[in-house]
Amino acid sequence: MITKISKKDKKDWEQFLTKKESLPNKDLVFSEKKTKKIKNFDFHGFSLDEANKTINKLIKESYKTGVRKLVIVTGKGIHSDNEKNPYSSKDLGILKYSIPEYIKNNSELMKLINEIKDADIEDGGSGAFYIFLKK
Repeated sequence: MITKISKKDKKDWEQFLTKKESLPNKDLVFSEKKTKKIKNFDFHGFSLDEANKTINKLIKESYKTGVRKLVIVTGKGIHSDNEKNPYSSKDLGILKYSIPEYIKNNSELMKLINEIKDADIEDGGSGAFYIFLKK
């Protein structure tokens, strides 16, 4: 271990301490870059038609702007009125099932997507899913 500090090092250190400038926060710059790559969207309260139009637009705009991951919150469907209607499907009427189905059946959207998978618990668990977009 070196015990002597050179005169140049001392001078540099003193200059550093007397400067009024602050150093840029590299953590903040990194987190800003990271957050630009992920986009969250909540579909609570949307009708099936509104949700399909919105997800179509959302995927295309996100792809164009360089977003790589979408967190889509649909809810679990436990408050849906579809279960009261005997003429509607209990599964496909609920956004949780119908939005991913709409995406998978749309070849134009699937060209922009790498993967669709269930969300982790901190992002909504079974009431949400991820869409990973291509570069």
